Amino acid sequence: MDDDTATEILEATYRALCQHGYAALTVKDIAVEADQSKALIHYYYDSKENLFREFLDFLYERYTARILAVNGRTPRQALDSLLDTVLTERRPTPGANFRTALLEIKAQAPYNDAFRTQLAKFDTVLFDRLREIISAGIETGEFDSAVEPAVAAQFLVTAITGAHARHVATDRSIDQFSEAITRYVETHFRAETPAGATR
Repeated sequence: MDDDTATEILEATYRALCQHGYAALTVKDIAVEADQSKALIHYYYDSKENLFREFLDFLYERYTARILAVNGRTPRQALDSLLDTVLTERRPTPGANFRTALLEIKAQAPYNDAFRTQLAKFDTVLFDRLREIISAGIETGEFDSAVEPAVAAQFLVTAITGAHARHVATDRSIDQFSEAITRYVETHFRAETPAGATR
């Protein structure tokens, strides 16, 4: 299969996943979206599970590109931009249907080593970028030196992941969670936080 056809099938997988969800999705659904035969897809991907392993790699490459493209004139601006990137509801950010389907895939992770390994990579690239930005902010004096970059980054990854899960489960606007996380950063990370303030 050439690269164009491979990309077409993976993009068709995205569209079919949004429409049908993970549990109900069939290779036939993907074939219809890709305007290809089931036989062709089975020939290259062997099974739905193998196709989804490739699909998660496809998503990871795009996600990594988005995360690494974030920058700012200062570490604080870079952090604000990164939070905006992962927490703002807009195109090309995946819509609610896709987030619901992705949550279904994550639910398979405890029972599927390949899925668990691939999904962990998404958290790792976000964690690494957050830690890098926070460390830079401490070095420039924008962030409080008492902040531990690894601990703060881990907290933010957990908060961001939880925000997306609650957004899907409760249908509450992601903007509400974004505001809460941004306020936390403003209160707990700023170097000018008064001495003795509660952390």
